Amino acid sequence: MILPPYAELLGLTIEPGEDAPVFVMPFGDDVLGRPGFLHGGAIGGLLEMAAVGALKQALGGEEARVKPINITVDYMRGGRDKPTRARGTVTRLGTRVANVEAIAWQDEPDRPIAAARINYLITR
Repeated sequence: MILPPYAELLGLTIEPGEDAPVFVMPFGDDVLGRPGFLHGGAIGGLLEMAAVGALKQALGGEEARVKPINITVDYMRGGRDKPTRARGTVTRLGTRVANVEAIAWQDEPDRPIAAARINYLITR
């Protein structure tokens, strides 16, 4: 999967997953918010990249452009000085619209630091 420039700026790498790829963002000065914590925009960007990765995998290599319609991010706890992972889940894949959820975590996936719900317009 080719990552966009923003993903490269965040230092994202991809771990293959069964349902969707897992995106990993290392902690560093580029994603620092207040001292010792991740910036909320970096977390939001990680969630968006994970959602797009899950949607592209669900499309199965089909040539399609995806454009976000709506994004809602819920921040649950502060991201600390450690790698952060995120994975998206496609909840609905229609012919023109897709709904995707994404979670970001640091220690365990069942203790997310943030979650997002994103609606995409699909142009095939």
